[in-house]
Amino acid sequence: MKTETHSSPSLRWDIFCRVIDNHGDLGVCWRLCADLAQRGHTVRLWVDDASALAWMAPHGCAGVSVHAWPSDETLQALAHSTVFAVGDVVVEAFGCELPEAFQALMVRGTSPVWINLEYLSAEGYVARSHGLASPVMSGPARGMTKWFFFPGFTPNTGGLLREPDLAERHTAFDRTTWLSALPLDKPLAANERLISLFCYEPTALPELLKQLSQADEPTRVLVAQGRPCAAVAVATQALHMPSSGTGQLHISQLPYFSQTEFDHLLWACDLNFVRGEDSLVRALWAGQPLVWHIYPQDDLAHHDKLHAFEAALDMPLTLRRFHAAWNGLEAAPLPTLSRAALESWCCWSRQVQRGLQDQTDLTTQLLGFVAQKR
Repeated sequence: MKTETHSSPSLRWDIFCRVIDNHGDLGVCWRLCADLAQRGHTVRLWVDDASALAWMAPHGCAGVSVHAWPSDETLQALAHSTVFAVGDVVVEAFGCELPEAFQALMVRGTSPVWINLEYLSAEGYVARSHGLASPVMSGPARGMTKWFFFPGFTPNTGGLLREPDLAERHTAFDRTTWLSALPLDKPLAANERLISLFCYEPTALPELLKQLSQADEPTRVLVAQGRPCAAVAVATQALHMPSSGTGQLHISQLPYFSQTEFDHLLWACDLNFVRGEDSLVRALWAGQPLVWHIYPQDDLAHHDKLHAFEAALDMPLTLRRFHAAWNGLEAAPLPTLSRAALESWCCWSRQVQRGLQDQTDLTTQLLGFVAQKR
């Protein structure tokens, strides 16, 4: 497993994030902030909506300070401050544009390394674009250079976020004790198959719930708060099914989880339905079977993104077919979640986990990249 083993100079980081929806951008940025801080760096996170951190990271992280997206008035005050200094590195996450007044601060004194941290994808342009320079041609920061940094699944990309101690924590995880402490409406049975559900509003959700209710073995679906909870309520109503499930299916609502507890959920379940970027990466590290609900886009660009992901990680055909139905790419019925299918998917997940662990993690790569540009 490749990760940072040497000590690097302690740097000051300014990371900017705008919450578009669903808090996924904030989730990725917080993990990066916390990982940097735990490696000895100091981080300021500038975000336009930090409310989700109350449950996502309730205890904060030493070395990370959270600031509201700076207004013009705030930046004017900082411009006259003798104490404030722009960080050694400025990260513009997911194409959010830095305020021009902050860009003006960046050209005073030693210019920081300016990183444009992009979205995760397995598409071909990622490897071609990773690490490229983007000269700034206008505005207060004219003449500076912005560097594209692309996360990815192959060694010629920026890699995936993975804390140095993640594997050790996973190995030490006590599944039985953790599950017994969950605040559930009904105690778990020893023979229940456990499925976590973190999704948007998949059209195949009613079909999944009906299938599980008629399965040969009991299943507990653990539903995340927010949109998954609302989607399940709509699906059960459409099926005229009790909100807690029926037959072989029992549905339990989970509380909001911190990022650490969400990792534990993924480690504890036999199958994880995840969505977006952050939960996909955490499900890959869990090494359990997973189904990804990719963020739907009006121009259907997510179809190509999903197919690229499947190809890059050599996803088995049965799991590809399930993804096609789950994501609405095909009108075919949702394949059955048989024991044989899950066992096959589990073998694939463990193989992918090992392969990705052999690659250098994103934070280590980012630190090395910044060191080259300073």
